[in-house]
Amino acid sequence: MLFKVAINSNIGKLQQRFWEIDFLRGVAMVMMVIFHSLYFLNYFTGYNFSLTLGFWHIFQTIIATIFLFLVGVSLTINYSRAERIYSTKRLFLKYLKRGLIIFSLGLFITLMTRIFLGENFVRFGILHLIGVSIVLAYPFLKKLHFWNLWIGIVFVALGIYLKSITFDFSWLFWLLFIKTHYYHTVDYFPLLPWFGIVLIGLFFGRVFYPNYIRRFTLADISNFPIIKSFCFLGRHSLVIYFLHQPILIGILYFWSRMQFS
Repeated sequence: MLFKVAINSNIGKLQQRFWEIDFLRGVAMVMMVIFHSLYFLNYFTGYNFSLTLGFWHIFQTIIATIFLFLVGVSLTINYSRAERIYSTKRLFLKYLKRGLIIFSLGLFITLMTRIFLGENFVRFGILHLIGVSIVLAYPFLKKLHFWNLWIGIVFVALGIYLKSITFDFSWLFWLLFIKTHYYHTVDYFPLLPWFGIVLIGLFFGRVFYPNYIRRFTLADISNFPIIKSFCFLGRHSLVIYFLHQPILIGILYFWSRMQFS
């Protein structure tokens, strides 16, 4: 009986969530919906929000940085839990399957935006990046640990450097090898520099949440209504992200057709 209680207690601990991570992800989700709404308003209705420069460009960069940093932190936490349950082979297959599912959702976004946005469609957006990053991060989770900070900084620096260079080919666009400085779409997140942000998240996840334990003191305010709402959005961020773009595109596409018909 005591043995069963101990097992149930350990399972409960392994299933707990850290509300602050859900909260930050929820905040980033709301920010992303706002940004995408402005982009589609520009595209379908002729509004002229300047999204590639100034405040809104910084706004988008902050959104992506929060999201991808939390991807790294969450991978570390998830790995700490999963390595106690799965064999090494099953563990890799778990991350491979998860990465392929999210990448496939990215391909659906590619298809939808190709239909409605034409040449401005999403070629390698944040879902593509997260899907690939989950698979690529596996060896970094398993062996490199504290080296992830320095490798991540190198990736970010390399991405910033490559952004100022153009190339005669574009088949490596997913790495940031592009033909023009002015390539812009609603959702473009190449591996450089963004996988570097994921790696930095792995490092800080290891520092602040080792072995599935929060290493710092934080008051639990997750039951406050506004905090609880953002936490809910953060827990369901993948579903919300996957659905919000087709919904926004559909609403604004048909609304613009009605306005200008």
